[in-house]
Amino acid sequence: MMEQPVLDRIMAAKQGDKEAAEELVRLNSGLIWSVARRYFGRGVDPDDLYQLGCVGFLKAVAGYDASYGTQFSTYAVPKIAGEIRRFLRDDGSVKVSRSIKERAHLIRTAKDMLEQRLGREPTLSELSEETGLTAEEIAVAETATGAPESLQREAGDDGFTLENLIGDYSQEETLIEHVALREAIKALPEKEQMVIRLRYYRGMTQEAVSKVLKVSQVQVSRLERRAVQQLRALLA
Repeated sequence: MMEQPVLDRIMAAKQGDKEAAEELVRLNSGLIWSVARRYFGRGVDPDDLYQLGCVGFLKAVAGYDASYGTQFSTYAVPKIAGEIRRFLRDDGSVKVSRSIKERAHLIRTAKDMLEQRLGREPTLSELSEETGLTAEEIAVAETATGAPESLQREAGDDGFTLENLIGDYSQEETLIEHVALREAIKALPEKEQMVIRLRYYRGMTQEAVSKVLKVSQVQVSRLERRAVQQLRALLA
């Protein structure tokens, strides 16, 4: 439960009280730095990252609505991270490596050729044989360079979609929830992250994922269930 003095400052800042806004930034300086540190080493001065984080933090203050029952820090972290990532993306500091891009181009070309030759979409093993790449290398290249598919894709046994985790909010609020979902996925252990990305963003079957991760399909199913439970807990 948020302390009333903090909520009062947020409400005052939303109404244009600059002193209240500055006080909130000061009180949450540690939180802003903790997010900014994730992006150290990307060619941007730490103080600049912090200032970008402050911009995101103040946007969170402006958009926060306590009636949703969400903790302010839970709402603020994706805003802070989003502002920094937006700058890094627009500034060109975040890039997919040239080798990954070249590999993705090779995969797309091979996929087009195989589709024409076979009259259907090629399987992962066929793509692997055609390109000389392993299933894991193909998955990594496609995940790094491809646009994620709709969050409405059903991949779970119970018809679960990632969009189930996002509330019925306005466009701006839904965008923030999508960012929060991506941040929550990053908090998962590495294998759970890979399962979620391959299953829900790439639309791969559990059998295909098992080949990529070199584990049994039963293990993939367990990893997926555990990942979904963790995501629900993180976004509750």
